[in-house]
Amino acid sequence: MSGYRTDHSRARGLGSAKHGAGHWIAERVSALALIPLCVWIIFAAVRLSSAGYGDAVNFVSNPINATLIFLLIAVTFWHMHAGVRVVVEDYIQDHLGKIALLILNLFICALGGTLAAFSVLKVAFTNGSF
Repeated sequence: MSGYRTDHSRARGLGSAKHGAGHWIAERVSALALIPLCVWIIFAAVRLSSAGYGDAVNFVSNPINATLIFLLIAVTFWHMHAGVRVVVEDYIQDHLGKIALLILNLFICALGGTLAAFSVLKVAFTNGSF
Protein backbone atom coordinates (compact mmCIF):
# COMPACT_ATOMS: atom_id res chain seq x y z
CA MET A 1 0.00 0.00 0.00
CA SER A 2 2.87 2.38 0.69
CA GLY A 3 4.03 1.94 -2.91
CA TYR A 4 1.47 4.52 -4.01
CA ARG A 5 2.97 7.32 -1.92
CA THR A 6 5.70 9.53 -3.25
CA ASP A 7 9.09 9.82 -1.58
CA HIS A 8 8.24 13.39 -0.66
CA SER A 9 4.98 12.46 1.10
CA ARG A 10 6.70 9.62 2.97
CA ALA A 11 9.41 12.02 4.13
CA ARG A 12 6.86 14.57 5.36
CA GLY A 13 4.76 11.90 7.08
CA LEU A 14 1.67 12.60 5.00
CA GLY A 15 -0.92 9.95 4.50
CA SER A 16 -3.12 7.77 6.58
CA ALA A 17 -2.80 7.95 10.35
CA LYS A 18 -4.00 4.31 10.47
CA HIS A 19 -6.81 4.97 12.95
CA GLY A 20 -9.79 6.13 10.92
CA ALA A 21 -11.11 2.66 10.14
CA GLY A 22 -11.61 1.85 13.81
CA HIS A 23 -13.76 4.93 14.33
CA TRP A 24 -15.73 4.16 11.18
CA ILE A 25 -16.40 0.57 12.28
CA ALA A 26 -17.36 1.67 15.81
CA GLU A 27 -19.88 4.16 14.43
CA ARG A 28 -21.44 1.48 12.22
CA VAL A 29 -21.62 -1.02 15.08
CA SER A 30 -23.31 1.53 17.34
CA ALA A 31 -25.76 2.37 14.55
CA LEU A 32 -26.58 -1.32 14.16
CA ALA A 33 -27.05 -1.66 17.94
CA LEU A 34 -29.47 1.28 17.90
CA ILE A 35 -31.79 -0.36 15.36
CA PRO A 36 -33.30 -3.06 17.63
CA LEU A 37 -33.16 -0.78 20.67
CA CYS A 38 -35.10 1.97 18.87
CA VAL A 39 -37.66 -0.49 17.50
CA TRP A 40 -38.14 -1.88 21.01
CA ILE A 41 -38.54 1.56 22.64
CA ILE A 42 -41.00 2.70 19.95
CA PHE A 43 -43.22 -0.32 20.56
CA ALA A 44 -42.89 0.20 24.32
CA ALA A 45 -43.80 3.89 24.02
CA VAL A 46 -46.83 3.10 21.87
CA ARG A 47 -47.96 0.48 24.36
CA LEU A 48 -47.42 2.82 27.31
CA SER A 49 -49.06 5.82 25.64
CA SER A 50 -52.49 4.70 26.81
CA ALA A 51 -51.27 3.53 30.22
CA GLY A 52 -51.01 5.55 33.39
CA TYR A 53 -48.06 6.74 35.44
CA GLY A 54 -48.03 3.61 37.59
CA ASP A 55 -47.81 1.35 34.54
CA ALA A 56 -44.89 3.38 33.19
CA VAL A 57 -43.07 3.17 36.53
CA ASN A 58 -43.68 -0.59 36.64
CA PHE A 59 -42.33 -0.85 33.07
CA VAL A 60 -39.11 0.99 33.96
CA SER A 61 -38.79 -0.91 37.25
CA ASN A 62 -38.59 -4.20 35.36
CA PRO A 63 -34.86 -5.11 35.32
CA ILE A 64 -34.87 -6.12 31.65
CA ASN A 65 -36.61 -2.93 30.56
CA ALA A 66 -34.37 -0.75 32.74
CA THR A 67 -31.28 -2.43 31.31
CA LEU A 68 -32.48 -1.97 27.74
CA ILE A 69 -33.32 1.69 28.38
CA PHE A 70 -29.91 2.18 29.97
CA LEU A 71 -28.24 0.56 26.94
CA LEU A 72 -30.30 2.74 24.60
CA ILE A 73 -29.17 5.86 26.45
CA ALA A 74 -25.51 4.82 26.52
CA VAL A 75 -25.32 3.82 22.85
CA THR A 76 -27.34 6.84 21.71
CA PHE A 77 -25.17 9.39 23.48
CA TRP A 78 -21.95 7.62 22.44
CA HIS A 79 -23.14 7.51 18.82
CA MET A 80 -24.15 11.17 18.98
CA HIS A 81 -20.76 12.13 20.40
CA ALA A 82 -18.92 10.20 17.68
CA GLY A 83 -21.05 11.66 14.89
CA VAL A 84 -20.75 15.27 16.03
CA ARG A 85 -17.00 14.76 16.56
CA VAL A 86 -16.58 13.68 12.93
CA VAL A 87 -18.57 16.68 11.68
CA VAL A 88 -16.52 19.11 13.79
CA GLU A 89 -13.21 17.53 12.74
CA ASP A 90 -14.16 17.58 9.07
CA TYR A 91 -15.77 21.01 8.72
CA ILE A 92 -14.33 23.35 11.36
CA GLN A 93 -11.03 24.83 10.21
CA ASP A 94 -10.16 27.13 13.13
CA HIS A 95 -7.94 25.12 15.49
CA LEU A 96 -9.09 26.73 18.75
CA GLY A 97 -12.72 26.66 17.64
CA LYS A 98 -12.40 22.98 16.78
CA ILE A 99 -10.93 22.16 20.19
CA ALA A 100 -13.61 24.19 21.98
CA LEU A 101 -16.40 22.47 20.04
CA LEU A 102 -14.94 19.02 20.64
CA ILE A 103 -14.74 19.67 24.39
CA LEU A 104 -18.27 21.12 24.39
CA ASN A 105 -19.52 18.07 22.47
CA LEU A 106 -17.92 15.75 25.02
CA PHE A 107 -19.37 17.62 28.00
CA ILE A 108 -22.88 17.91 26.53
CA CYS A 109 -23.02 14.23 25.59
CA ALA A 110 -21.60 13.13 28.95
CA LEU A 111 -23.98 15.38 30.89
CA GLY A 112 -27.03 14.38 28.87
CA GLY A 113 -26.22 10.68 29.06
CA THR A 114 -25.50 10.82 32.77
CA LEU A 115 -28.72 12.69 33.56
CA ALA A 116 -30.81 10.31 31.46
CA ALA A 117 -29.17 7.21 32.93
CA PHE A 118 -29.53 8.56 36.49
CA SER A 119 -33.23 9.25 35.86
CA VAL A 120 -33.85 5.70 34.66
CA LEU A 121 -31.91 4.22 37.56
CA LYS A 122 -33.77 6.40 40.07
CA VAL A 123 -37.15 5.25 38.76
CA ALA A 124 -35.99 1.64 38.52
CA PHE A 125 -34.67 1.47 42.06
CA THR A 126 -37.20 3.67 43.88
CA ASN A 127 -40.35 2.69 41.93
CA GLY A 128 -40.98 6.32 41.05
CA SER A 129 -41.23 7.63 44.61
CA PHE A 130 -39.50 10.93 45.21
